[in-house]
Amino acid sequence: WNSELLGTHIGYLPQDVELFDGTIADNISRFGGKSDAKGVLAAAKAAGVDKMIMRLPEGFQTRIGEGGAALSAGQRQLVGLARALYGDPFLVVLDEPNSNLDADGDVALAGAILSVRERGGIAIVVAHRPSALVNIDQVLVLSNGMLHSFGLREDVLANVVRPFPRQNSVVPLQQGASGHA
Repeated sequence: WNSELLGTHIGYLPQDVELFDGTIADNISRFGGKSDAKGVLAAAKAAGVDKMIMRLPEGFQTRIGEGGAALSAGQRQLVGLARALYGDPFLVVLDEPNSNLDADGDVALAGAILSVRERGGIAIVVAHRPSALVNIDQVLVLSNGMLHSFGLREDVLANVVRPFPRQNSVVPLQQGASGHA
């Protein structure tokens, strides 16, 4: 495959999002050269970041500086997600896509994954936090580089995710030899 053509079929969001000095539109469109305002807006909407971008001083034309320095970590992650979704690639690979997201960002991520699936694409999500897997059908769990489990999301997560202790749980302190806790 020609690497330029391959890029139109694969979207990738790395764990450490790298944005470049330029505008938000440039970063979403992968510095494609020609102006594709409709495609950039569609990708931003799919990532749930369009409203945040429109609140910036110059909207999509806001310059973000090297590494996206003008944005928070969560904002950088969502702009990176929009870049991964730009052009509706068939295969979208998301590596720890919610590591810097708040609850609203998690909702946007779930919607983005669902939109990839609804248009017939494939989303591969690498995650430690189960909240990233809300709209995933199948889950594969690796342990020490080996297959630990694979199957339907609900079945696999029921076996590998430990429940949190209840909020109102009381854990008694053990008394030491001095009689103090």
